[in-house]
Amino acid sequence: MRKVDPERQSLVDALRGFALLGILVVNIASFSSTYYGVGVPDPMAQSALERAALLVRTLVFETKFYLLFSFLFGYSFTLQMRAAERDGKPFAPRLLRRLGALWVIGLLHAVVLYHGDILTTYAVLGAVLLMLRRRSDVFLARCAVGLVLATALLWAGMGYLWALAGIPQDTMRNAYGEAAAALGAYRGTPATVIVQHLRELSQIWWVTGLVQAPTALAMFFAGFIAGRRGLFANADAHRALFRRLLFWGLAVGLPGALVYAFPSIRLDNAVRELYGLAATLLTAPLLAAAYASGLVLLMQTPRGHVLEGLLAPAGRMALTNYLMQSLVCAWLFLAYGLRWIGTVGPLAATAIAFVIFAAQLVLSRWWMSRFVYGPVEWLLRAFTNLALPAMRRRR
Repeated sequence: MRKVDPERQSLVDALRGFALLGILVVNIASFSSTYYGVGVPDPMAQSALERAALLVRTLVFETKFYLLFSFLFGYSFTLQMRAAERDGKPFAPRLLRRLGALWVIGLLHAVVLYHGDILTTYAVLGAVLLMLRRRSDVFLARCAVGLVLATALLWAGMGYLWALAGIPQDTMRNAYGEAAAALGAYRGTPATVIVQHLRELSQIWWVTGLVQAPTALAMFFAGFIAGRRGLFANADAHRALFRRLLFWGLAVGLPGALVYAFPSIRLDNAVRELYGLAATLLTAPLLAAAYASGLVLLMQTPRGHVLEGLLAPAGRMALTNYLMQSLVCAWLFLAYGLRWIGTVGPLAATAIAFVIFAAQLVLSRWWMSRFVYGPVEWLLRAFTNLALPAMRRRR
């Protein structure tokens, strides 16, 4: 049995580091192309190789990793509750300060760097979890299942209504015009980038509210239940559960991912895309559970311990790394720096994501060997506890 820090669990940090990779692979698609998510084919994704890379990204990464990150947020919620109890401090005021700071950081992130920010959503959903933290596991589990089912049914119903109503003939032409206008803004100046971010934030809030927010909240609840039961604190004792999650997660999640992936890369039928979205919203939580379970089982092996050691430092400073990913991508692709947006296809963008993440693994290992917290984590902790924590590690 490995020793467990009551406030830090290396396995949880490693899973969080793994989730960072998937989030970056998806987010870099928005940075590299204004055609991402607008419903029309990307001119840079026409060759067979580029379309294969697009398929892999859609099938393996999209709609899964933010769910894993959300699950870990809920799990860490229980660790923060225990930390407050050990310190003899009231938990609710401490967490509300943390969520308020997270919301401010997310707002700045969304306006300046990346309009697809998730931190503001997490801050709001964290307040919901705070209000329900004393409810039973059964109640929270029912809420989680209900949120997933309701969201999937909503988008399936929208697909059905769209099929009945018919699709306007000028939809594709409008989407191409919007993508071209966004490309000009992102290649313009830092000011035009910010204006474009504000424009897109005003347009996509409903997607966040009807897709990401309810499913993320469901995973908050699932992670909170797992944290109450110490799922990762003694992973060896739950091998059978992880094996079942791996099997059923792949058995159910992969077909749903396929139903989502093929219409999403063809972009020739909006109704099928909506049905595909409904399918992945319904099954992606299970596939995310399979990813996590497979990684946990792997990390119980000698070679897996090495992987855990590589990923955990990045997960310990996950907020810093998340923001750093956006900062690097904004410099590479937007008017803040090289203006690569619209010049690389899905294959190159995914390769760049892996290079950035590899650099983060090295930098995180170096930083965490010298400091207790990541830079942004230190600031967030200082505001949360209203006290300056020690930064450097004691030799």
